[in-house]
Parts: sequence; C-alpha cells; structure tokens
Amino acid sequence: MERTATAMVEWITSDGLVEYDQAVAFMERRAAAIADGAEDECIWLVEHPPLYTAGTSARREDLTDPERFPVYESKRGGQYTYHGPGQRVVYVMLNVGQRGHDVRRFVQQLESWVIAALDEFNVKGHIREGRVGVWVERPEKPSTVAGGIAEDKIAAIGIRLRKWVSFHGISINVEPELEHFSGIVPCGITEYGVTSLVDLGLPVTMADVDVALQRSFAKVFGS
Repeated sequence: MERTATAMVEWITSDGLVEYDQAVAFMERRAAAIADGAEDECIWLVEHPPLYTAGTSARREDLTDPERFPVYESKRGGQYTYHGPGQRVVYVMLNVGQRGHDVRRFVQQLESWVIAALDEFNVKGHIREGRVGVWVERPEKPSTVAGGIAEDKIAAIGIRLRKWVSFHGISINVEPELEHFSGIVPCGITEYGVTSLVDLGLPVTMADVDVALQRSFAKVFGS
C-alpha cells in the first residue's frame, strides 16, 4: 500500500485485490473522520476480485447471472455495476460541504476528472443525458441506435454522501475481462456496450492511469 499527500488530500494505492466489504468499512470510517475534522480527505485506488454491486436504484431483473460472482448490496447511487481485476476503482472521500454544498456540481466534477484523465491517452470521453458514466464513440462498430454512432461505456460513477462527505466513487476500465459484464445489465442500459483502454488498442497500464488521475485532479478540483 502506497500513501502520498497532495494539498491535504491523501492518496492511497493498494496492491493486490481488496475485498469489497473491507473497502466499504474503510470508507465509512474515513468519511466519518473527515466529517469530524479528524482526518484529511482521501482518494483510494484499488482493484477488487470479480463481483457485482447493486446501487440504490438496481432492478433485480438486471442481474442476469446471479450465481456467477458475489453480489453486494451497495448504498451508493446507481444500478448494477461490475468490479474486477484490471479495473481501476477510485474511492473518493471528499468534503463536499467545504467544496460548495452542491451535489450536482460535484458529480459533474467527477465526470470532468475522468474525461481529463482519459484525455491524457488521447481518448475523448463523453457525458450523455440519461446515461450515467463516461462514454466513448466507436464509429468502427455497428450502432444499435438508428442513425447514431456506436458508443461504449468506459467509466462508471456512483457516490453516496454522509454529513456532506462523499464515498464510493468511480471506476475506469483499464484491462478488465469485459465478458464479466455480461452477468448484469450495466447501469440498466441495454442499447450500448462496455469497453476499456486496452480494448481501444492502447497499451495502458494501471500505473499509467493512476498518474493521469493524480495529474488531472487539481485541474478539476483545485489545489
């Protein structure tokens, strides 16, 4: 586990695969400490073993293969999400109360952060109305929408606030096993697929993504 600090935000990078229950327990403890002023804000970079999480809006019919991997009920916003090796999960424990008391703006900042990090690899991320997450256009693929360009999801976003401190966060597909997403309807969206940086033909490592995330953080959230 590696720890660094940037302008009172502690960055933690965990080696190996972190169990989901362990991650939730850590986030809840840290978020409470941040709210009490006892600890600094924190960005935690992890990978999980293969699993599915159900957000507060999850529909049971969107879990198409419930026996495949462990399924965890999550109190974050959103629907079903897959986590697994090769996916960078970014747990974001920030004091939204001290950053403007504006949840919508905070979510937009998370989206902008992902887009800025992807831009470092010359990948253009998009936000689409009615579709949570960050998307990339795939003009080389047939579109499922008449007259449209095919798009795949490359990053998911789902947060929770407690006492105006965020936890949970974002996940970016670096090189996960994309077939593992087939056990759910990701975020309840059936018309579009999922992709990863490596699936897009980029020889990007997890360490590369971590550097891009740290480099772009201050651009979006300030120092």
